[in-house]
Amino acid sequence: MSDNHSYLNTGDDSRLLLTAKVGILMLRGAGYAAIFCIAMLVLVLGTYLVGLLLPEESKEADDPTPFSYQIQASDTFVA
Repeated sequence: MSDNHSYLNTGDDSRLLLTAKVGILMLRGAGYAAIFCIAMLVLVLGTYLVGLLLPEESKEADDPTPFSYQIQASDTFVA
């Protein structure tokens, strides 16, 4: 049985080993980024689909807080 456990077949070449390890780390990071982007896409798509289930009257209703945009910074209480 061989004691060589180099799965990347780099042998003793340290430069090739470093390149292979950095490549694997970049692929792992790209995988994490892909998982994050897919999760955000699912979240946005889920919100859109829930919006499609709402009745048409709720989409055309007036804003429940029509004067909320008029609140100025001077109106807030500062302790």
